[in-house]
Amino acid sequence: MRKLIVAAFTSLDGVMQAPGGPEEDTDGGFAHGGWLVPHVDEAFGTAMDELFSRPFELLLGRRTYDIFAAHWPRVPADAEDAGMAALFNGVTKHVATHRPATLAWQNSRGLGEDVVAAVRELKRQDGADLLTQGSSELVQRLLATDMVDELRLLVFPVLLGKGKRLFPDAGQAAAFRLDESVASPNGILISRYLRQGEVRTGSFALE
Repeated sequence: MRKLIVAAFTSLDGVMQAPGGPEEDTDGGFAHGGWLVPHVDEAFGTAMDELFSRPFELLLGRRTYDIFAAHWPRVPADAEDAGMAALFNGVTKHVATHRPATLAWQNSRGLGEDVVAAVRELKRQDGADLLTQGSSELVQRLLATDMVDELRLLVFPVLLGKGKRLFPDAGQAAAFRLDESVASPNGILISRYLRQGEVRTGSFALE
């Protein structure tokens, strides 16, 4: 059985929209695209290398898929990120889309009409872990249906105020255990959380 890992870049207030560039996603008039870039440091690179060092298949929403498909196949063979391009081009991409016939990027597959059922079936199979990148709407559906086994969060020291968020307003209650966490020199909090049972409660009230 495979694990489903949500890997996400977020601001302190939970916004994950357009971390990599001004024109990446301007939906809703989002004006802070590229907010991640000034904070990138060696620890960020190490975390990314570790994330992609084990076998995985990508689980993507359509918007993120289109952004990736417009970039990674066009990376020159001698570019600095050519290795990442080769990795992303080669892995299987499972995509939430109503237009599966338009998935032209190699090794891409549509998830079908019932995305949640399709992901459940993928998780039941043997094979590489399923890894999300971006894809806020898809990630929120996965969190709301308690399908996420692991969270890999990189939280950046910035407040963005508005934008697409990681966690749904009406999500599934779930407990996670902090497995590891490190703060980078530029203030990125890099953390790994593992799903752990139900939410426990208590009380500070006096007897």
